[in-house]
Amino acid sequence: LALVESGGGLVQSGGSLRLSCTTSSDSLTNYAVGWFRQAPGREREAISCITGSFGKGDGTAYVADSKKDRFLTGRDNAENMVYLEIDNLTPEDTAVYYCATSPTGLCLRSREPTMYDSWGQGTSVTVAS
Repeated sequence: LALVESGGGLVQSGGSLRLSCTTSSDSLTNYAVGWFRQAPGREREAISCITGSFGKGDGTAYVADSKKDRFLTGRDNAENMVYLEIDNLTPEDTAVYYCATSPTGLCLRSREPTMYDSWGQGTSVTVAS
C-alpha cells in the first residue's frame, strides 16, 4: 500500500493534533493500522494499533499503556482514513509520526515494526515549549 500521513506541524505545548493516514490503493478497513513515532536520535516507538477486517477484526483499537491518557486512534471509513489524536502535547512528543499496515488485520505483536509491511513517509510534529 502507498500510505500518506498528514496533519503534522508546529504546535504549542498543551495543544492538540489529529494526524491522518490514508491510501488510495485499497480500503484501509481491511488492514490493521499501527501508528509509530521516531524522535531524533531515538528508536521507533509504537503508539497504537487498530484491527482490520482481513483478520476478522472489529476495529478494536489498542493504545500503549503509557499513552492511553493522551492518545486516541480510530477510523473514518467514509474518508478511508485512520487517525491519531494527541492531546496536551509536550516537547517530548516532537517526532516524525508514521502509520503502517499489516495484511493480517490483527494487532498481535503490534509493537514490533516487522509486523507491518507498508509504511508511510511520516509526518513531522514539533511541539514548542
